[in-house]
Amino acid sequence: MASPFSGALQLTDLDDFIGPSQDCIKPVKVDRKPGSGTAKIRVDDDGSYFQVNQDGKTQRLEKAKVSLNDCLACSGCVTSAETVLITQQSQEELRKVLDANKTAAPGQQRLVVLSVSPQSRASLAARFQLNPTDTARKLTSFFKKLGVHFVFDTTFSRNFSLLESQREFVRRFQEQSSTREALPVLASACPGWICYAEKTHGSFILPYISTARSPQQVMGSLVKDFFAQQQHLAPDKIYHVTVMPCYDKKLEASRPDFFNSEYQTRDVDCVLTTGEVFKLLEEEGVSLPELELAPLDSLSSSTAAEEPTSHRGGGSGGYLEHVFRHAARQLFGIHVTEVAYRPLRNKDLQEVTLEREGQVLLRFALAYGFRNIQNLVQKLKRGRCPYHYVEVMACPSGCLNGGGQLKALDAPGRDLLPRVERLYHAVRTEAPEDVPGVQELYQHWLGGEGSEQASRLLHTQYHAVEKASSGLNIRW
Repeated sequence: MASPFSGALQLTDLDDFIGPSQDCIKPVKVDRKPGSGTAKIRVDDDGSYFQVNQDGKTQRLEKAKVSLNDCLACSGCVTSAETVLITQQSQEELRKVLDANKTAAPGQQRLVVLSVSPQSRASLAARFQLNPTDTARKLTSFFKKLGVHFVFDTTFSRNFSLLESQREFVRRFQEQSSTREALPVLASACPGWICYAEKTHGSFILPYISTARSPQQVMGSLVKDFFAQQQHLAPDKIYHVTVMPCYDKKLEASRPDFFNSEYQTRDVDCVLTTGEVFKLLEEEGVSLPELELAPLDSLSSSTAAEEPTSHRGGGSGGYLEHVFRHAARQLFGIHVTEVAYRPLRNKDLQEVTLEREGQVLLRFALAYGFRNIQNLVQKLKRGRCPYHYVEVMACPSGCLNGGGQLKALDAPGRDLLPRVERLYHAVRTEAPEDVPGVQELYQHWLGGEGSEQASRLLHTQYHAVEKASSGLNIRW
């Protein structure tokens, strides 16, 4: 079966829900390129996958596997189509593309671009006892030896995600008197949370969710639009891989909203988890500490990207902190120097307030883990949510503790996370509006802040998914 990430096919029937570790026997329609007919995936009683072509011929496929640990999304259910999407994004898929490039005729190669998340970098740094900068440079060296052409840091794309989140909140705060569902704004960078919201709470919850694309998908726009133009290539001539701390990022990359129908290509073709990168290192017999250092690549001519950088705030991107500071300044003329978090039940549910003369002007919160998410949703349904903005993440402790991160080898898990957090925060931080190249790209690539182009490439939309009645729902 051809990979759906080559642009050759799209999975469209995504509503046949199954529980983790359960098999589904409902066929999944697979729409190929126009004119090539329609194929189906058949899942037999023993869990075997077969592609059934238009002429009736069948081809056995490797069984798709997904567990609840892999997919944090929704009410403990995924679809059989989604299991295929997850399984087909792997280090093996990257190998196939790299091997094909080696034997391709001149001019037929695809440019391979890889974008690494700062959370994955911190996890690998903790495992190999390296500092984050050396880890980034050694990863660049490793992937370029394999045949990757460019290696980027998704911290750069996160600048755009943060800036768009800031502007969106201020706009919706100012419109709250005329728009009933303008507030609270719920962060949208976590695909597990988005999948849960779309499948479980449908149209009720979706208007509250920020439309700003996640750093992964902003990087997809940068690579397949801006960078493709700079390289004088069509988007489908670039194969874009991301390294992420979360399996659900594979589902995010597979959303139809991020598929270019004109060129039959996705903004992100393949997502590798941190663990899959570690496995790739093992398969290649490579010790990361022994590799030489290689400079990081830069998307902008204005910055030399010699070292990785980060943003202030927590390990999930700092959305709460950046939006809070910006809103305090723009809406009330208050410059916040330090953001004071107040834990409520635990560290995964914390509150931040802006007060003046005893009056609460802004009330923000972070809610990590599904127990806190469900409590938040219930408060919204009862009209009793006191917050203006909530940073929502499916994983307890956020992205640094993502399901795709490396597990503890020689220490209990509770000792590993603080070490990963320290390494994550060990790099220089920059305010997104001050990062070299960001304003340049807003002007010359997007046509200015708030432009139609910026809205198209930096924002997205959500879709309520009608869930079939099932006894497989999981309750927390």
